Amino acid sequence: MIIATQNLKRAALLVVLVAFTACQQEESNEQLTTVSSPDGNNTIVFSLSKTGQPTYSVNHGDQEVILPSTLGFQFLDQAELKGSFEIVETNIKDRSETWEMPWGEQREVINNYNRLKIQLRETSPPNRLLNIAFRAYDDGIAFRYEFPEQDGLNEVEIEEEQTEFRLTGDHKSWWIPGDWDIYEHVYNTTSFTDIDAISKRDHPNLAATYIPHNAVNTPVTMRTDTGLHLSFHEANLTDYAGMTLGVNADQMSMTSILVGSENTEYKVKRTTPFKTPWRTIQIAEEAKDLIASNLIVNLNEPNKLGDVSWFKPMKYVGIWWEMHLDKSRWDYGMTREGDGPWEDTGQAHGRHGATTENAKRYIDFAAANNMSGLLVEGWNTGWERWIGFEDREGVFDFLTPYPDYDIQEVARYGNEKGVELIMHHETSAATGTYDKQIEAAYQLMQQLGSHSVKTGYVGKIIPKGEYHHNQYMVNHYRRALEIAAKYQVAINAHEPIKATGLRRTYPNAISREGLRGQEFNAWASDGGNPPEHLPIVAFTRMLAGPIDFTPGVFDIDLPTKPNNQINTTLAQQLALYVVIYSPIQMACDLPENYEGQPGLQFIQDVGVDWEQSVVLNGEVGEFVTIAREERESGNWFLGSITNEQAREISVSFDFLPQGVSYTARVYRDAQNAHYADNPTALTIEEIEIDRESSMNFDLAAGGGLAISLLINN
Repeated sequence: MIIATQNLKRAALLVVLVAFTACQQEESNEQLTTVSSPDGNNTIVFSLSKTGQPTYSVNHGDQEVILPSTLGFQFLDQAELKGSFEIVETNIKDRSETWEMPWGEQREVINNYNRLKIQLRETSPPNRLLNIAFRAYDDGIAFRYEFPEQDGLNEVEIEEEQTEFRLTGDHKSWWIPGDWDIYEHVYNTTSFTDIDAISKRDHPNLAATYIPHNAVNTPVTMRTDTGLHLSFHEANLTDYAGMTLGVNADQMSMTSILVGSENTEYKVKRTTPFKTPWRTIQIAEEAKDLIASNLIVNLNEPNKLGDVSWFKPMKYVGIWWEMHLDKSRWDYGMTREGDGPWEDTGQAHGRHGATTENAKRYIDFAAANNMSGLLVEGWNTGWERWIGFEDREGVFDFLTPYPDYDIQEVARYGNEKGVELIMHHETSAATGTYDKQIEAAYQLMQQLGSHSVKTGYVGKIIPKGEYHHNQYMVNHYRRALEIAAKYQVAINAHEPIKATGLRRTYPNAISREGLRGQEFNAWASDGGNPPEHLPIVAFTRMLAGPIDFTPGVFDIDLPTKPNNQINTTLAQQLALYVVIYSPIQMACDLPENYEGQPGLQFIQDVGVDWEQSVVLNGEVGEFVTIAREERESGNWFLGSITNEQAREISVSFDFLPQGVSYTARVYRDAQNAHYADNPTALTIEEIEIDRESSMNFDLAAGGGLAISLLINN
């Protein structure tokens, strides 16, 4: 549902403002055009210098956010598109609409902005045309380039986009390096001038890393000396290369560096007319308001798929964590001669995890504990020889199960128990193999009644010379989404392209990894994710979209992995179901590790699809508290997590509706809890809560707080 209105008074005021500003600046030989957000706080100023160079700046109230920064392009086989422009026309409109998420952090999303469109033309031959569209929102700003259809410019080969972001100071920054292949780095906290991505090139746990520049991946979040919070990202990444941001410490600026390919001299090839992705800056006076922002999804087109009620948000279990704990393996132990068929030679190692019997065991556990999905990894042939092989094309078969896994029987048994089979397609980054099988693989899923798949792209991309985040792979991920939609399949992508809000347009893009996930705690040689990791992720990666982080580890010491453990308390593992958003949430531990554990009740109760979400407090890298109302039930759930610092937080429950009382089941760190030496110390209590209630809670180091608020009937 979309409700659109036009505010004529506001549009008239904007036109007057533009005219006044242009007259005021006439003596400076610059042409200025200004547009502000509906609340007037965020202002974009576009200027065309006397040399015809497009420039923009951004203000928040009386604070400068972005100093005058240049815009343009560098092409192959033609002159750069950066100067000698004249303004042909300017157009200002306002827009206010409310649209409904089929699933999400909230049901209704307000999309309210003022738009400025500048039409430019070169003053000398070949007189190329370029439009720049700006949007000013209350929670930030965005702009993109538009290449109109025009004579003499049918095809564009972009060597580099030259979009600049000039900062106003040496901001505190939370960043990961501008890696062209992965986002699985630990976040760094430094001043802007101390960003050093190049030093992250050699990482023992990241074999696919490729970092060619001192650049950062987006979202990158910053805090100014005045306490203003900024996050830089992009939205609606369509048929284009992913953008990293090159760091120029001397100039205190960032410049776009697109992800390229070793197989082409250009980074983007398009035919006019086309539009680039939006370049975005979320702006918030308090850190918590970054999380509340809907800027990224609002910059995407409306739902193209129509009714997607075939996908149901769910909690799920999986044959997955046991492999990371070395209790079982993905492969079966088959062999083959040359290019012949895989054969069971009787030499199977007996440690295969994806067996029919094991899958039924997980299904029984899920059905008994209010979980409706089962992920099975290692079910299909090919796992014996994909790691370490240069040529991985043709290794995996997405239709053929191993001999000890009866996929039809597992699906039948799951459907009988109300547990849907989640398929797993590890492509090993061999895109040609996946492209050849993808249609048949999704047809099989449709036949099995399976509506979601976890895809994986571990390793260097094949064809050789392509990268996970370049135009080739952006289009591959999109093609998979579009084909999946034909068969009512939703995708949870791992080793993905970044989230840029496309879940609005393609609601079958349900979740993705795109960060250093839970599995690093089980095997990373650097000790796993530090306690500050997720309090940073909530204000960086999570601003882009849903995260399949796979929470819910109860056996935190990881006894089979003597050099590793989870660097959180048990209370934080519970809180993550609320704090780190995804419409699919995994209870990732082994069924036997949940047996007899009272904390399992929270996982049974917690919702996955939300009517509304309220960010109560937080600081980047320190702590965050979020409350969410479950759709349909009216129950609320609250989660709070902290870094390695123990702290007391104050929670006012004034977000609850008037006149309704709740039984609150509180799961909190015990008095002596600590992530390093006493992580499972958990206290559970029940209290009555309503809108007038206010309480203080102690979070242990690396700890958390989880509260279920169930309506009293």
